[in-house]
Amino acid sequence: MVDSVKRDYRSTLRAAQARQTRRTVIAAATAVFVEHGFAGATIDAVAAAASVSRRTVFTAVGGKVELLKTALDWAITGDDDDAALVERADLSTALTADDPARVLQGWVDVLVGVDTRVAQLFHALEIAADSDDAAAELLGQYQHQRLDGARAVIARLDELDALTDRVRRADAVDIAWLASDPVLFSRMVTTRGWSHRRFRAWLVQLTADQLLRPR
Repeated sequence: MVDSVKRDYRSTLRAAQARQTRRTVIAAATAVFVEHGFAGATIDAVAAAASVSRRTVFTAVGGKVELLKTALDWAITGDDDDAALVERADLSTALTADDPARVLQGWVDVLVGVDTRVAQLFHALEIAADSDDAAAELLGQYQHQRLDGARAVIARLDELDALTDRVRRADAVDIAWLASDPVLFSRMVTTRGWSHRRFRAWLVQLTADQLLRPR
C-alpha cells in the first residue's frame, strides 16, 4: 500500500514537472516567434530562452511548427487546458444568450481577448505560410476554425430570428469570419493605436450594423 502511494506521488510529481517544463518552453517559444518571426526562430534560441536543452524542447513539445501551433492554441484559449474555445464559459454564455445584441457583445468580448493574445503570433504564422508548407497548412486549419466559429454565431442569431434580410446567410457567415480575423485587431490597435475599448466598441457596432435586423 505504501509503495503504491509512493508510486502515485512520483507519477503525479513527474506529470506536474513535465507540464511546467512544457509551459516554460511555450512561453519562451512565444517570445522568440514574436521577436524573430517563424523564419528567424530556431530551436536553439527557444532552448536558450527556456534555459533547457535542445532535446528537452523536442521532447516537451516538438519542432518549430509544433511550437507555433501549441503557442497559438494556448493563446487562443488563454491557458493550456484541453477544452476548446467553444467549450469555454464566456463563449458558451454568449452563444446561449436570448438577446441578439448580447450574443454579439459576448462574442466580440471573446474575440478581443483572443486577439490580444494571438495577434503577434498570428502575424508570424501568416508570414511563415508564404514560404513554409507546414505553416501554410497550419494557417489553413486556423482559418477553418474561425469559419466554424462564425457559423456558430450566425446559427444562433438565425435561431433568434435576428439576422438582417439585407445579406444572405452565407454572406453573414463570411462577415462574421472576417470580423474574427486577428488582422483587424493588429491593424487598428497595434498599427493605428486604438485602445482595446475603442476597438471593441467599433467591432460590436460593425457586426450589429452588418448582421442584425433593425429593431
